[in-house]
Amino acid sequence: MTVSRVLADPSIVAPETRERVMRAVEQLGYVPDLVAGSLSSRRTNFVGLILPTLTNSNFADTSQGLAEALGQSYQLLIGYTLYDTGEEERLVRSLLARRPQGLVVAGTLHTAATRRMLMNAGIPIVEIWDAPSAPLDRAVGFSNFEAGRAAARHLLSLGLRRLAAIGSEADKDPHDARGEARLQGFAAMLKEEGIGTGRILRHGSAPVSYAHGAAAMRVLLKEMPDVEGVFAVSDGSAFGALMECRRQGVEVPGRVSIMGFGDFELGRECEPAISTIRVDAKGIGTRTGLLLRDLFEGRGQETPPSIDLGIEVVPRGTTAGTGRSHDRNQTSSEGRRS
Repeated sequence: MTVSRVLADPSIVAPETRERVMRAVEQLGYVPDLVAGSLSSRRTNFVGLILPTLTNSNFADTSQGLAEALGQSYQLLIGYTLYDTGEEERLVRSLLARRPQGLVVAGTLHTAATRRMLMNAGIPIVEIWDAPSAPLDRAVGFSNFEAGRAAARHLLSLGLRRLAAIGSEADKDPHDARGEARLQGFAAMLKEEGIGTGRILRHGSAPVSYAHGAAAMRVLLKEMPDVEGVFAVSDGSAFGALMECRRQGVEVPGRVSIMGFGDFELGRECEPAISTIRVDAKGIGTRTGLLLRDLFEGRGQETPPSIDLGIEVVPRGTTAGTGRSHDRNQTSSEGRRS
């Protein structure tokens, strides 16, 4: 019984006893049979996490925050979809068959079959990286639509008027629904200000990349040579756009301003540094992990179904104004961080 307590929750056992047990475990090379344990306790103590990609540093930060908040009592099992909703459906079915304690899924766009599985799972489900008003169960994130609005608002505040945005094509699978929401928010903000919707260039398939940004910027400069400001749905794409401008001798920000999303390390360290929309990627994971722990332990029922952590505009070297000030509001209406 003491060994079981040490392996399940070391904090409840006296340090001296815990040390003796762990020394014996090490000497014997003992590995507990978690499957057998879950059959008796009906607790598997693992959480499934489904992400669009493992190469995006923001998603890596979210994973780290989630793992740290869950602590040693729970383990993460991670799958990735490459923005393919069919692959997400397969992963959800596979993970639910292993009876996780909870499931965390990036985004809110799912196939009908995935939605049915999630709604009937009987475990806490948290959709992350978005903040819908009516999630399947719980959500932790921010408004991607407001992120696009905030990007447009910042460029407008610099006196820029000939604006464009670049993202991936919306009518393909895989596709990036959150990036599309940013494009729609960008266009909506311009329309509200009475200057049309700008040039919204949907180019290539998700996920966007450095090469995507460069290719999209080539098209944009050819089709809209007088463009003054460009919003890219990811800092990676914004970096590619910046490099294409350099290749063509287009001065940034003197000739055209470029703004990204995500606050990637690359965008902070390149020259000029990329203006961006910052989200608390690690905080999304941390808040999700703490919420899951509460729900596992019978608490947290009073928590709002959708938790919006807000966004923040971060002006850097790739954006500059014309002197025609328009709007000095630097943060979206959904942003709650200073």
